[in-house]
Amino acid sequence: MTENNDSKGLIRDSYRIEGINAPECRSIFLDWAISVPVGVEPSDWITALLAKHGEAHPDHPMTGVLREALRPPERTGRRGGAGARRQSGDA
Repeated sequence: MTENNDSKGLIRDSYRIEGINAPECRSIFLDWAISVPVGVEPSDWITALLAKHGEAHPDHPMTGVLREALRPPERTGRRGGAGARRQSGDA
């Protein structure tokens, strides 16, 4: 794990902003996420950031955003494209 998983200090600084809210934290997280290099597993870095900042600030909105980012995406009931037109068992 690299020590440089928050090279711009975005996540660190979000914990220092008084009165920051969840939508602001999501925006900061998105800025952070687009800077994660290709080939790096973001969940590893998110886990490290939670260990570094989240444990000391469990009720901070950024902690919630980081925890949300580790959850698997919700499946919707609809599939698009050819998969949506196929019936079960069709190939």
